[in-house]
Amino acid sequence: MNWPVVVVLAMFVVLLLGWNMLRQDKVETVTTDEVADLMKTDTSIVILDVRTPEEYQSSTGHLKNAILLPVQELDGRMHELDKYKSKTVIAVCRSGNRSGRATAMMGAKGFKVFNMAGGMLKWNAEEKPVTHEKSEK
Repeated sequence: MNWPVVVVLAMFVVLLLGWNMLRQDKVETVTTDEVADLMKTDTSIVILDVRTPEEYQSSTGHLKNAILLPVQELDGRMHELDKYKSKTVIAVCRSGNRSGRATAMMGAKGFKVFNMAGGMLKWNAEEKPVTHEKSEK
């Protein structure tokens, strides 16, 4: 047996598997402009706000018709979102970090989900419309 060849092949397999795992965790993002356009043209998209209830009801507001489900509760309550698996989901948080985690979690469960880059901080900085209505859930 040629050990150097076996070692090189084993390293190649490990690298290939590692690359594949990184690709599976890739989070798809959309810009605030893309979300604003989608909200105007696609009534079937689902906006999922993963902030806390306090943040959702704060002066920063939230996107119209957003469903509130804090990222801390997402793993245990994701089944509540199963009815949206055939729809496009946009995950939103304060800055894009928590919604990025939510996007990765939901993507692993088969959802078509995108993270809104920059979150509500960017949305508000661009003076896009917000609402202060109560959550659908």
